[in-house]
Amino acid sequence: MTSRRLALLLPILPLAGLAACADPAAGLPQLPEGERTAYRLGPEDQVRVTVFNDPRLTGEFRVTDAGTLALPLIGTVQASGRTTTEVERAIERVMTERNLFRDPSVAVQVINYRPIFVLGQVERGGQFPYQPGMTALSAVAVAGGFNYRAIRDYVGVTRVGEDGRPREYRAPRQALLMPGDVVTVYERRF
Repeated sequence: MTSRRLALLLPILPLAGLAACADPAAGLPQLPEGERTAYRLGPEDQVRVTVFNDPRLTGEFRVTDAGTLALPLIGTVQASGRTTTEVERAIERVMTERNLFRDPSVAVQVINYRPIFVLGQVERGGQFPYQPGMTALSAVAVAGGFNYRAIRDYVGVTRVGEDGRPREYRAPRQALLMPGDVVTVYERRF
């Protein structure tokens, strides 16, 4: 390389380095658009199980770390990865098999979703209750909002996939969150 070319490139190199550092989420894939599908239960979700015509079996239960619900007289029922309707049918099946009821009728309703987590350049990061329809921006709002050093155009979202592995994505402010998501607000570089 000639000294003239080197002299032209030297002033540009620091700017190129700054540009590479300016976008901390540059290499991340975009968060897939949220589909409006039935919610699938997971550990730490709290549900209300109503067994019609038998208040003794009705109550509030938390999905265990193993992904099950421990119900009186019925035992454990797999809940993680299933919709509330699928869990209702599973409970009814067990009740029928054990001759507890001839034609059982069960309703399962989510009372509390597993939390979301917000960290990085927000006023009060931490764990917060998930609400259906929650976006990345509303999660930042419950964390006290962006602080003065935050990148405000996008966030990082870490989500556990169906294979059980966490993946990090770049997400716009209006991206729909899911329970268990971790939202990272990046620091602006000047």
